[in-house]
Amino acid sequence: MNLIVQGIEVRNHDLKQVAKLAAAARIERVTDQAFRLADARTRMGVAEYCGAAELDHAFIDRPQRLADLGLVVMDMDSTLITIECIDEIADIVGLKTEVAAITAQAMRGELADYAESLRRRVALLAGIEESALQRVYDERLRLSPGGERMLAAMRGAGVKTMLVSGGFTFFTERLQKRLGLDYVLSNTLGISGGKLTGEVVGDIVDADRKRGGLVRVRDTLGLERDQVLALGDGANDLEFMREAGTSIAYHAKPVVRQQATYALDFVGLDGVLNLFD
Repeated sequence: MNLIVQGIEVRNHDLKQVAKLAAAARIERVTDQAFRLADARTRMGVAEYCGAAELDHAFIDRPQRLADLGLVVMDMDSTLITIECIDEIADIVGLKTEVAAITAQAMRGELADYAESLRRRVALLAGIEESALQRVYDERLRLSPGGERMLAAMRGAGVKTMLVSGGFTFFTERLQKRLGLDYVLSNTLGISGGKLTGEVVGDIVDADRKRGGLVRVRDTLGLERDQVLALGDGANDLEFMREAGTSIAYHAKPVVRQQATYALDFVGLDGVLNLFD
């Protein structure tokens, strides 16, 4: 198997130590921040060393080309973008502490009913001016590092892109237009008289609906499971991540890292590209 090691800074000493631990035959440069340790023969001690050295690592048992994929499905908040939009909306009116506490519990998988947790948070936003959404988009929403590069490479390889989010259409639709995403699925905030009503319109996009959205698009495109790549960070992403041949926990909660195919804790989204030939 091959071992991919990457980081914001990959020190030569650390790279050699990891190669020794993995009993790798040789070290090959992929980029300035990523290296392939070819013919690695053991995993013992690699995870612990890489974690301490702030390096991401991935053992690749079956190499796959980017062009072999047909669909990449991503979560939005804290995955494609760096923020949780609902927390930032709340922050504008001084309610971030209350809302963010519920968000954190939901993402860690501590709340059994995600839909109810979202209703509780949205209810706290009742009466906020609709203009607050635009302020969050303009002033606070930032793409995760490497996001645009990753998406450009996916498009170049003919891979379709999909955003599935427990967040809101106000943001997903703008990101779809801005980034050329093929599909989006998210929640709609109730708005009346220029203010948020504190309600979600229609069915809530929870873990099951995220999963269902992936499956529908996958089947529509006539793809096999192995042709789908999924990225997420929270517990409500696990259901759709299980429907993909390859899943990546991006700067994720422990429950997600434990169940994903690979985890990226330090590098940006473009680190995904280094996992494919």
